[in-house]
Amino acid sequence: MSSYFFLSLAALLFTLSLLSGSTSLPTSTTTIGATYSAGTAATYAMPPTPDKVAHAVAALGLRSLRLEASDPTLVRAFLYSNTTLLLTIPNQMVPPLAANRSNALRWLYVHVVPFYPRTKISTISVGNDPLESSPDFSTFLLPAIRNLHLSLRDLGIHKISVSTTFSFISIITTPFPPSSSQFLEPALDTVVRPLLQFLRDTNSSFLVNIYPYKLYKIRSEIPIGFPLFQEHPFGFRDDLTTGVRYRNLFDMMVDAVISAMAVAGYENIPLIVTETGWPSFSTDPNEIDANPIYAELYLKGLLCHLRSGKGSPLRKEGVSETYIYELLDKQMRKGRNWGILYPNLTAKYKYIQFSGSYCRGFFDMLIMAVGQFLVFAFLRGNGSFSLL
Repeated sequence: MSSYFFLSLAALLFTLSLLSGSTSLPTSTTTIGATYSAGTAATYAMPPTPDKVAHAVAALGLRSLRLEASDPTLVRAFLYSNTTLLLTIPNQMVPPLAANRSNALRWLYVHVVPFYPRTKISTISVGNDPLESSPDFSTFLLPAIRNLHLSLRDLGIHKISVSTTFSFISIITTPFPPSSSQFLEPALDTVVRPLLQFLRDTNSSFLVNIYPYKLYKIRSEIPIGFPLFQEHPFGFRDDLTTGVRYRNLFDMMVDAVISAMAVAGYENIPLIVTETGWPSFSTDPNEIDANPIYAELYLKGLLCHLRSGKGSPLRKEGVSETYIYELLDKQMRKGRNWGILYPNLTAKYKYIQFSGSYCRGFFDMLIMAVGQFLVFAFLRGNGSFSLL
């Protein structure tokens, strides 16, 4: 009986996903891309070749790709393509880059000079969340960024900006209300404020990883519809200081960063969201919200919102770029799957369009409700679907 009921609900869920309509909306200026880690035996059972990765990105219609590991063979694979790359320098390279500009030049001669401008490269991030993973590197970070910037100028390259990437949770004091948000001390005075001055002087962007899923997990008072872009009559939060009403967690986190920059005296710095996403699976059985239904809802809602042209309440033009984490599911024994593609490069979400003007339909709210019921039915059945 319970198996028949589950099959019926699954069929209903599938039907609703097909019925989800699409709406053409004004295309915003936000560039939508994805993050990719270079394929190794440790991350993928059969690492895809760089050419196959480039073909997959083009097939998805993504305009930009962020490389967590800037493998030169990957950079070469995007020669003469329409895909723009955001390169990342590993955290362990920060001290050598800070110590000597020749090290910065050496890195550029391997990863940039042989390919640019035939490969479009817009930005280089010196480290990925180095303050969280390598806090001792804080004194090296800005010198490393400056050395890389000066080395680019020495080579006559003026259109590649340099910055670093932060994690929202490790750099912002409080996410709500956004008007109360500030950068955490001592990072504000030692790293963030000098960096913001550099970004203003060089017309570069502030890079930040924003995960509504992670904030939702640590703040139990947040209802599930709020991070999933689901519009309900009471699904909002008001910032009483600014009078702004927030209807999704992504905007709230973006405006928290913008408010923190304003408090530091740099409110007009462009913002790039270098990582955002929702896991479709977790090896932790308690993470019931890490499932493909919610992941699809988040991605649909995010894409619809970015393409709406509305921006966020405090920045009407929106973020300049957003990178979905991540392109492929990794091979793992413990952790979460975040990929929009399976490791064999096949699509995980058949009804999401990563290019064009797709917007979620009316039935997505029903999909979430049915999906949530299925998840809890599974849990109550201790691994088998049950209504008891």
